[in-house]
Amino acid sequence: MTSISRVAGGLAAVMILVLAPSGASAQTLRATGELRLDRPGATIAPEVYGQFMEQLGTGIDGGVWVGEGSDIPNVRGFRTDVVEALKALKVPVVRWPGGCYADIYHWRDGIGPRAERPVTLNRWWGGNEEANGFGTHEFFEFAELIGAKTYLSINVGSGTPAEAADWVEYISSPTRSRLAELRRANGRAEPWRIDYLGLGNEPWGCGGRMRASYYADLMRQYVGFVAPYGERTTMVAAGPTSEDYDWTRTLMPGRENFDALSLHYYTLPTGDWGAKGSALGFDEAQWAGTFVQTYRIEEMIAGHDAIMDETDPEARVVLAVDEWGAWYDPTPGSQAGHLQQQNSLRDALLAAVNFNIFHRHADRVRLANVAQMVNVLQAMILTDGPAMVLTPTYHAFAMYQPFQGATVLPLSIESPAYGALEAVDGTAARGLDGKVHVALVNLDPNRPVEVSLAVAGGAAHRVSGRILTGAVMDAHNDFDAPRVVEPAAFSATRISEGRLVVSLPAKSLVILTLD
Repeated sequence: MTSISRVAGGLAAVMILVLAPSGASAQTLRATGELRLDRPGATIAPEVYGQFMEQLGTGIDGGVWVGEGSDIPNVRGFRTDVVEALKALKVPVVRWPGGCYADIYHWRDGIGPRAERPVTLNRWWGGNEEANGFGTHEFFEFAELIGAKTYLSINVGSGTPAEAADWVEYISSPTRSRLAELRRANGRAEPWRIDYLGLGNEPWGCGGRMRASYYADLMRQYVGFVAPYGERTTMVAAGPTSEDYDWTRTLMPGRENFDALSLHYYTLPTGDWGAKGSALGFDEAQWAGTFVQTYRIEEMIAGHDAIMDETDPEARVVLAVDEWGAWYDPTPGSQAGHLQQQNSLRDALLAAVNFNIFHRHADRVRLANVAQMVNVLQAMILTDGPAMVLTPTYHAFAMYQPFQGATVLPLSIESPAYGALEAVDGTAARGLDGKVHVALVNLDPNRPVEVSLAVAGGAAHRVSGRILTGAVMDAHNDFDAPRVVEPAAFSATRISEGRLVVSLPAKSLVILTLD
């Protein structure tokens, strides 16, 4: 069944898998299941398709921001190609300035005439000199350009409540206060809306090396000073890393101070931070290991959700997975601390698996931010000077657009095994367009799977689809060959005698629409 028990046997089973005879590689596997059209569940918050941008390497400078004087075509300093690509993606929310950078960022360094802004050092990411050309005004203007909500992370680690309060007033106050007038003098007459306000970042690590009880008290202090003016914002407390359930137990009794609790988890193919694994040129053991590791997030979500249920059974407090994605060894020859890595078909399927997991927990998981948007970690977009390429992960996000705001429908799948994994994962929902959308992922890189789903509680008469796949496991797009992996029309599906039958190719993502 498609559930949190999808992974069994761990990495040992992965090793058994890759030693299995290759003669079975052409065999078509069979999966069965049921799709119910008459039992609507939770709404999938569009914000689970959120993005994350940090002052890190070329994630912003060169990736998003080039300045008005650049030869690269731009809109008020923002790369035109990147802006248009992100608008097409319908990005619902963007998180900034970090990440670890948030807790060393002092907002006054990033306002006023750019030529007069100070140069500061980025201690977390390579010790770079930062000219602070991209600051508060640029972030909010960028969000407006791409039509996204704003998620602002304030400095709790090295800042003060007074500094954070001043920043919020500068951004959001409609009054004639000194800080609101300073904002106007710097070119913005009307206040901006802060949709989400992050109360620090990873205070257990780079955000301050705090204990949970200390952070809980400090967070309460900040909350008393940083409420934005105007419409209510969603306060996001800095939550746990991975399986730190004690952190969640410590914070939840003070849930009246926040609206969401963050969770951070990165997929490492090897599970070893010292040797994470390569983004390209990997073998099947690392392909399978990557998915074994990413499914761990479902166990974590379930575990934190159960603790949150003890004091918040109505799920008022959101579990915000505001950093997730694949983290590999950096691209050979890239600058230290820039976290540059290529992006392959494996990453697109990894993103799809995470989306399916978020949908299964849509009652609690209502905000998520992939790390990161451009040029860093599991990026949507890669740039190199004037060149830009869309990654397979970008295409996965684009294919899942119909699920934004959709209502989850029950989908059960009895899948054949792929080593420690179930080969097929899926999700279904009724979209805002009234149509039923089904996403199916085949994680087996060698064998196709015929999926036969009984359609119950209603009828479907027509089906259309799109597919994302590639010739090899690490198929990817680069600046010389930017369209190796991209969606294509998919027709290997039919509706017959009340069943949806899909011939799912190896290592593929298929999105179907039923009428």
